[in-house]
Amino acid sequence: MTEDSFSLSGKVAVVTGASRGLGQFFSRALARAGADLVITSRRVADLKPFAEKIKGMGRQVFPLELDVRRTESIQKTADVAWEHFGKIDILINNAGCNVRKPALDITSDDWNLVLETNLRGTFFVAQAFARHMVKRGYGRIINIGSVTSVFGYAGIAPYCASRGGIKQLTMSLADEWGKFGVTVNCLAPGWFHTEQNDVLYQNQKWVEYITDRIPLKRPGQPEDLGGAAVFLASDVSGYITGQTLLVDGGISTGATRATA
Repeated sequence: MTEDSFSLSGKVAVVTGASRGLGQFFSRALARAGADLVITSRRVADLKPFAEKIKGMGRQVFPLELDVRRTESIQKTADVAWEHFGKIDILINNAGCNVRKPALDITSDDWNLVLETNLRGTFFVAQAFARHMVKRGYGRIINIGSVTSVFGYAGIAPYCASRGGIKQLTMSLADEWGKFGVTVNCLAPGWFHTEQNDVLYQNQKWVEYITDRIPLKRPGQPEDLGGAAVFLASDVSGYITGQTLLVDGGISTGATRATA
């Protein structure tokens, strides 16, 4: 195995939810490894400044509108992306949302928003791109989970349900699509400072609390996820499927716990 084993040169990757946050870090990591990109968001205009940065890295980039709550939008995006590049090698299923409320205050609208975006959206996006991958006999699908894929936390019940579902969904799809040369894995970040959970990081006491419970003694930074994403997207992970890779500083060891 050489450094070239991790190269994504000649590969085409799709990253959903790429207008901000981790979606942009995943995109940069894949681009640095040599991949050309399809980046998506509900509003394609939000992608244009970031698309210019990817072009500045010497990669081809194709921004597309995608609403993961609408199956017609999903299938259209998959078909247009495939037609544009002639293939899709990698999918990072990243688009997601959260609602922070006590469980007793969660409404059906709250529940539907989170589950339809995170879990239903993840499935139908994977399905749409897998249709092309299965025919070609090759694909790398990386579903983005969370430490809440394996642990439950107070105040984010719908989110925990959706991320736990992604872990189970990943195993099911891996079992079904492996014979077609398509691997499906779940990349599960721990406590990372992103726009989605910025409200937590405004509370210094909470930051100290969570940091004390992480064996590596610091919250995650988006850059910590790049290597894991490239690994799962590359050919060196070709015999790995159905797995959940936790990138969490060790908090999932079970020695320590945190409360959202």
